[in-house]
Amino acid sequence: MNYRDLLLSLASYPDSTPPAAVDVAVDFAAAIGAKLSAIACEIRIPVPGSFIAPAFLKVSGMADSEARKSRDQAEAALTAFQKAAENKGVFEERILGKCHAPALPALLVEYARLRDLTIVPAEANELADQPDAEALIFESGRPVLMVPREPRKSFALNTATVAWDFSRPAARAVGDALPLLTKAKRVHIVTVSNEKRIDTRRSGPELAKHLARHGVEVILETVDAAGRSIGATLEAATRDHDSDLLVMGAYGHSRLREFVLGGATRSVVNLPPLPVLLSH
Repeated sequence: MNYRDLLLSLASYPDSTPPAAVDVAVDFAAAIGAKLSAIACEIRIPVPGSFIAPAFLKVSGMADSEARKSRDQAEAALTAFQKAAENKGVFEERILGKCHAPALPALLVEYARLRDLTIVPAEANELADQPDAEALIFESGRPVLMVPREPRKSFALNTATVAWDFSRPAARAVGDALPLLTKAKRVHIVTVSNEKRIDTRRSGPELAKHLARHGVEVILETVDAAGRSIGATLEAATRDHDSDLLVMGAYGHSRLREFVLGGATRSVVNLPPLPVLLSH
């Protein structure tokens, strides 16, 4: 299967998605021969009722003003996206949604379930949770491509790095990434040692044989964590390879309607160093 129908999630409030992140999404679609749609939402601010009419009117007016700001930014983001996508011949559709802020992740999941893959630029505050991305990764049932807000280079699918630990999420990520790995010129399979237990020694060579049957020749590497986190170790590997894409499984679970992420997953969701395909 090839990816044909992609979705880009555009932030509209309080900050908009930077043009550089949109350009990476457009270049990604062009590189793999896919069409790209984008969704941006007018965020409505809920206003609680009040018996103090003047104060209520002031709060209500502020909420209306912020909603107009969100709508204007959403429309501007969609217009800029359409121009960039049409220039590369990948434009499919623009979608303007409306919802209250807490309902946005669920709305995005509804659209993402009907696309091959969803592209999500990291939000402005990399130290906070990324609720839209987390919902898409764990609830959409589809792969998610996280992209940096300010990418270090334009996208061209030359080199891909695959994080491999013989886990179910990693296996799912490799399967989801196959259409991309077959297009890459170089593929590195990286296993991080001295960080977590891996239940078999055969997984790397067997994965290489499996991918070779799909026409993907790989380079197998074992990288010592040397006291670093998995996220830091993988980022270093992608820099060594000058990678365009990192493929990895997403670890996490939902607890009390909040997502509890694994360490490596959180690091790439909050601050992706390059485009990262995540599957769960």
